[in-house]
Amino acid sequence: MQVTSLQTAGMLDDAFAVRAADSKLGLSFNAAGVPTFRLWAPTAKSVALDIYPHGTGGPKAAQLPMRLDPATGIWSLTAANADWTNRAYYTYTVKVLSRWANNTVVTNTVTDPYSLSLSANSARSFVANLDSPRLKPAGWDEHRLPKLAHPADISLYELHVRDFSASDDSVPAHHRGKYLAFTDRDARGMRHLKSLQKAGLSHVHLLPAFDIASIDETKCTTPVIPDAGPSSEAQQAAVDAARDSDCFNWGYDPVHYNAPEGSYATNADDGFTRVREFRAMVQSLHETGLRVTMDVVFNHTSQSQQGPLSVLDKIVPTYYYRLNAAGANTNDSCCADTAAEHTMMGKLMIDSVSLWASAYKVDSFRFDLMAFAPLDLMRRLQAGVNRAAGREIYLYGEGWNFGTVGNDARFVQARQSNLYGSGIGSFNDRLRDAMRGGGCCDGGDNLVRQQGFVNGVWYDPNHLANQSRDDALRLADLVRVGLSGTLRDYRFVDRFGSLRTNADIDYAGQQAGYTANPLETINYVEKHDNQTLFDINAFRLPQDTPLADRVRVQNLGAAVVLLAQGIPFIHAGQELLRSKSLDRDSYNAGDWFNRLDYSYASNNFGVGLPLAGPNRDNWSLMAPVLENALIKPDTKAILSAKSAFEDLLAIRNDTTLFRLRSGQDVKERLVFHNTGPDQLPGLVVMRIDGDKPTRYPGARYKSVVVLFNVDKEAKTIAIPELKGAKLALHRIQRTSNDAIVKTARFDAASGGFTVPARTTAVFVETGGGNAD
Repeated sequence: MQVTSLQTAGMLDDAFAVRAADSKLGLSFNAAGVPTFRLWAPTAKSVALDIYPHGTGGPKAAQLPMRLDPATGIWSLTAANADWTNRAYYTYTVKVLSRWANNTVVTNTVTDPYSLSLSANSARSFVANLDSPRLKPAGWDEHRLPKLAHPADISLYELHVRDFSASDDSVPAHHRGKYLAFTDRDARGMRHLKSLQKAGLSHVHLLPAFDIASIDETKCTTPVIPDAGPSSEAQQAAVDAARDSDCFNWGYDPVHYNAPEGSYATNADDGFTRVREFRAMVQSLHETGLRVTMDVVFNHTSQSQQGPLSVLDKIVPTYYYRLNAAGANTNDSCCADTAAEHTMMGKLMIDSVSLWASAYKVDSFRFDLMAFAPLDLMRRLQAGVNRAAGREIYLYGEGWNFGTVGNDARFVQARQSNLYGSGIGSFNDRLRDAMRGGGCCDGGDNLVRQQGFVNGVWYDPNHLANQSRDDALRLADLVRVGLSGTLRDYRFVDRFGSLRTNADIDYAGQQAGYTANPLETINYVEKHDNQTLFDINAFRLPQDTPLADRVRVQNLGAAVVLLAQGIPFIHAGQELLRSKSLDRDSYNAGDWFNRLDYSYASNNFGVGLPLAGPNRDNWSLMAPVLENALIKPDTKAILSAKSAFEDLLAIRNDTTLFRLRSGQDVKERLVFHNTGPDQLPGLVVMRIDGDKPTRYPGARYKSVVVLFNVDKEAKTIAIPELKGAKLALHRIQRTSNDAIVKTARFDAASGGFTVPARTTAVFVETGGGNAD
């Protein structure tokens, strides 16, 4: 039946959506607090509003028919008074012909897709007036946002709400794993965030915190994990047994886009609590000097068709989802793909992001699988959210090019190369892979063999590696692309001695350079997906690498990300050598494998073999690595990494030369030395001019010179162009806890530098500015 059914989305767009697109949907309130309910359901035979006195259980208090506007397809009802506001819960009863019910008319009881709050487990929508003082923490309306001079000044710290405090005994027990942990400013986690903020961190990026499907908000449990060895299967068996009943999931399984997740609230069944506590979290972060980024997942929903947590498909069957030629849902994203190219799905995205930015004061948004949306929609969303918030809201996301819509098959996508000039950021896989080695999803011997720029390619081979000097130079060129903002048109001399643009540099058959401006690239070496940098280094560095060297390799990864042009993105705990015990995909691996320790006692390495599902095929490689006593860091090593990270963050924040505003600025001011076929392998040298062609605002120095020595040996290099320059090691590194970086030297007479092994040295040139 599905094969021969008519696909109606285009017709619904033409007949109804064009007139409904500017209408207010969901709840609105007049000055007296009287609610109006609006639902777009152009194919429904009837819609009724169901009112309940409680979030769960009990009969309806009322069921009232709603009125259809035949021009827009919107059903609406205005209450007689304000009695329901901030008191009642509601659902809709929708009678509609559904393909997913064998093309019969079904009666669906469904929550509001524009729900502002909910009862536990998404059972009923709450009549929430977000302007009511009862839904605001004290001081909400008056609190100020941290200042941000330009999007290029952004630095991102990706953090899961539950990870932040679930295991932190300095947080009150009833706040652990909750929004309110962010209000406990004397607890370890908030002290840690404040320390990062003082060094220069600007934004905390929160993994999905809208209403999700995967956590039972009233009955989730925390499993007891056995005390077993570093490569035991016992821990993962206990985690696996509870993985669908525990309180952890990354949360990329949306149910309602506009309501906060209830499992992070202290009372999921009360419609007030999740709203007020989410706002309290945002307010506390703002008052700590940190802006807030929200991770949004519009490319799919957790369920569709007639599933128990399906919402959109029960109201307008098939419309909100992308279908293939046979009339079935496409599932490129993992679940039923939504169709952002359809007018009302695009409207839902714009309305949702605008709501979070205006009503919750969220400052930035990260879009999961952003390339599944049209570029035109993302541009309209960008303009719409800025209008709604009354300020510039930075947008970024995953620009991966794949699936049914790949290569612009159905529309011009918001994918990496198409984002040129948009001001929208995308994650930079070029720099990631060059630094780490291999690709995102390596398995088998490639987990070990494919060494990257920072973990040994050619200069420190492990027992499986067979890479050449040319591999080392090739990866160094990709690092140069990343350091120059991955600009499409930036030029440097490549490993063959040719002057080429970044777009001419090859990345797995694609052009490496693709941006117009630095703020269009999100630079990273780890995030929630895939292994942490510490874990990939555990595979790829030779197994006898001393712990102190492992820390320095971790620091090199941070250095390139923090000192590259573009937006640096840091996975929470990266600055603490975070490990997930080699897990490749920890989305449902519980608190155990995702543990963050802000007491700095452990980085979570060697807590057992990771979950069998995504990792079993590599257990034989993992076991001896987990058993290697040379790898697991102690508190001293963790604190050393933290200190070095904060130094680098402070150096980035010290001068705008590491935060150049435009692509033209980069092309005029940034140059690489030690390039071409005769370069010294393992060493990238970057100079950024603060004086020419004009004095750069906020530069503070005549120039900066950065030397990234990834080799296990010290390097000495003479750069004739820098003879006579008044260069000195940056004052932060001169006073650093890292005794090794203090030995870096510059000789003005020869233009020569000496850089210790596995060290990033930052030299600043005085004489042209107001530097210290």
